This record gives sequence, structure tokens and C-alpha cells, in this order.
Amino acid sequence: MPTKEEMMKFAGEIEEIVATTDYNYLEAIVEYCNKTGLETEVAATLISPNLKAKIHEQAENMNMLKTKGSRLPI
Repeated sequence: MPTKEEMMKFAGEIEEIVATTDYNYLEAIVEYCNKTGLETEVAATLISPNLKAKIHEQAENMNMLKTKGSRLPI
């Protein structure tokens, strides 16, 4: 189980990649894994809730996920 410090460091690295390139968050994570040799399964455990929310929002904006507000309540 990763520590909070490890998760914060990983999130900082991903934010830096997103800020300095035109990558989205998912692409930035894959690029980070390629550069450092980190397994994607390990990277998945390092994703903080804040980073997960940003990935989710970006995926919805790119129509990779369905938005929650599209269904009428029954």
C-alpha cells in the first residue's frame, strides 16, 4: 500500500507532465510509466482521489464515460 507522500509525489509528477505537454491525464500516466519503467498496475495504486477525479472529469469531457445526468429518474 503506497503512502500519502508517494501518492502526492506521483500526482505532482503527473500534473507537471500535463502542464508542460499537451497530454491528458491518462496519457501522462502512461508516459510517466514508460519513462521511469514503473508498471501500470503499480501506478494504478498511486492514483490519489484528487487525481482520480480529474481523470474521471476529463474522460467524461472526451465522451469516454457516460455522464451521470443523462438519465431521467424513474
